[in-house]
Amino acid sequence: MKHYAKHYAFVIWLVLGLFSTNLVARELPNFTELVNANGPAVVNISTTAKKIVKKDKPNYRNIPGLPEDSPFRDFFRHFFDEENELFDESRPSTSLGSGFIISKDGYVVTNNHVIDEAGEIIVRLTDRREFTARLIGADNRSDIALLKVEAIGLPTVQLGSSNGLQVGEWVLAIGSPFGFDNSVTAGIVSAKGRSLPSDTYVPFIQTDVAINPGNSGGPLFNLDGKVIGVNSQIYSRTGGFMGLSFAIPVDVMKNVVNQLKTTGKVSRGWLGVLIQDVTSDLAESFGMQKPQGALIAKVLPDSPAAEAKFNVGDVIVNFDGKQVERSADLPPIVGSTPVGSTVDTTVIRKGESVQLAVTIGELPSDDDIKLAVTNKGGKSAVSNRLALSVIDLDEAKREKLGITDGGILVREVDPGPAYDAGIRKSDVIMMIDNTDVKNVSHFKEIVGNLSGTTVPVLIHRRSSPLFLALKIPAKK
Repeated sequence: MKHYAKHYAFVIWLVLGLFSTNLVARELPNFTELVNANGPAVVNISTTAKKIVKKDKPNYRNIPGLPEDSPFRDFFRHFFDEENELFDESRPSTSLGSGFIISKDGYVVTNNHVIDEAGEIIVRLTDRREFTARLIGADNRSDIALLKVEAIGLPTVQLGSSNGLQVGEWVLAIGSPFGFDNSVTAGIVSAKGRSLPSDTYVPFIQTDVAINPGNSGGPLFNLDGKVIGVNSQIYSRTGGFMGLSFAIPVDVMKNVVNQLKTTGKVSRGWLGVLIQDVTSDLAESFGMQKPQGALIAKVLPDSPAAEAKFNVGDVIVNFDGKQVERSADLPPIVGSTPVGSTVDTTVIRKGESVQLAVTIGELPSDDDIKLAVTNKGGKSAVSNRLALSVIDLDEAKREKLGITDGGILVREVDPGPAYDAGIRKSDVIMMIDNTDVKNVSHFKEIVGNLSGTTVPVLIHRRSSPLFLALKIPAKK
């Protein structure tokens, strides 16, 4: 009887084990149909550019034992010093990347950095057909480029939407890492709305899909077989994949592609402010219940924000009906807002909610923005409570620092409240407790009226504005 009991127990264990294994297998995605359907529309892109590379010319002047009056010196001087084609070499500079076909008549999407400065662009399909592509347009800020090949009846991908994408969702990439065509890798969405330092207008999709050099410009698919992103960058300390890859959302891509098709260039909305995150200390100093929004550290002159009466120290918490939780949320929202449209904005100003209406301008070039950000000996004082020594700005210092009026220069900072707040020597204090600082006397007056509280302080450091939270000690 015990023998049969053991036998039945083993059978039940075996059945349950097979059942659980099949259950896990059914839960894991099968990508074969997706790859078969979309692989032919994913292309390899190679570019070629000619660059003149100068060879180092031999230095005949230091040849040992060669007399100054030797006839060979004239020969060497003529041969080496004059322009000589023997020491010019034309080397082809090449790059590899991926792309995908979005229309049967030959429109191809890839990354801008794949085709940047290319002399010739070759698009190769999985059936070994090759085409020389024409560049329709490229956008550096979003890293999207649109190509065109002369063909009809090409295989295409289906574009989806990145709006409904969920963290933890399965995604798949097809591309040409290191030139290995149509390589397939899979993973999940790790995060959404990632802001990278060099790409403030793209809310990147972060994944753990293996992406390597050559994958750039390739599509990122969801399980429905629709493109939801364009693989663009990786974070790596070695140059290879380390588990962090970033894709441009397909909704951003579609907007850029439509503009490139119609006008050949991309225009974006512009507000005209420099912003930073709100920390817990800053939130307390601004009278906010929690840290949120984008803190305005500078309003650029002649900008839409200046026209709409935005102030330095305002915290933008809602823009055109969209919540702004972090400062990184704002640039993509503003950038996607149509130029010329008027939108409602909610800011926190001195602890109160204020509604502002702003008419969006067109984002200027990077050079114009840098020009606007950089604006075109005096009495000193020491604040013992802050352990801070400050001095008035004379005209020479103002011109050197690019400050038109107001502000005081930090001469020395000892350990204490100012140092703890992050204030350092050579900083310029422009505002404290939401009040513009006119001079040293005005600064002493403002600080003298404060006791046992945390206030925001606006400084300029290397021509860049920055808010800090300063804890004022109680008066003794």
